[in-house]
Amino acid sequence: MNFLRFLQLPYRKEMNLDDPRTTAIRSKIIKEKIYLRNLYTSFYVTFRKSLVGLPRSRKLVELGSGGGFIKEIIPDIITSDVFKIPGIDLVFSATCMPFKKNEVDRFFMLDVIHHIQKPSLFFKEVDRCLKKNGKLIAIEPANTLWGRFIYQNFHHDERFDPKGGWTLKSQKTLSDANGAIPWIIFIRDRIKFEKQFPNLKIIKIIAHTPIQYLVSGGTSFRQLLPGWAYPLVKGIEKLVSPLNNSTGMFYTIEIEKRAD
Repeated sequence: MNFLRFLQLPYRKEMNLDDPRTTAIRSKIIKEKIYLRNLYTSFYVTFRKSLVGLPRSRKLVELGSGGGFIKEIIPDIITSDVFKIPGIDLVFSATCMPFKKNEVDRFFMLDVIHHIQKPSLFFKEVDRCLKKNGKLIAIEPANTLWGRFIYQNFHHDERFDPKGGWTLKSQKTLSDANGAIPWIIFIRDRIKFEKQFPNLKIIKIIAHTPIQYLVSGGTSFRQLLPGWAYPLVKGIEKLVSPLNNSTGMFYTIEIEKRAD
């Protein structure tokens, strides 16, 4: 573990994850690291592809925007978080959103669901706020063989417990989490989710991206490879993509509000 301590970025030892100033530091790291910035960009492009066919009057909302830069890819989106930080349009909890019934076309989330203390309340709000045929698209940690190994052994900022329940006990914002919650809700307990939220249909769950995040070091560790190796990493990921159900570190989860 001495090697892991060597790889840690200096801020990790000094800043509280629940301090808004840490989010500002993370924003700087995301934009400066080529692997991490490209990873975020690819995720935002995935979100943008879901907008085909929507009118210009659409309402798009990112929940838990944090230190991201989604407006560079989707300029007309409303960014939000639970505390005020630079670049955030609205401050509110995902379990009590300031939108009217059937008002929102798309909700986007990047590594957020597994931080929500009471997901059931959140999905009630999603059901209330989404328009008919509106969508929630989330990118979350994947409980694959590889993903679980990495998150449980090298991602100590957050718990990863596939045996856990839906809710989180702590009131903390960022430091309390269970990275396995998306898998728990949408895969392990899918029947329960469908019974509890019949208006919300799970369209797809796709595992992907087995290497990039690990190589990037995330926002806690140093980048493991030089920037010039990025095309090689992308090529390897494409080559091993048939194994993503076992090796992917992320899920893209798409949920649609039924029209009937």
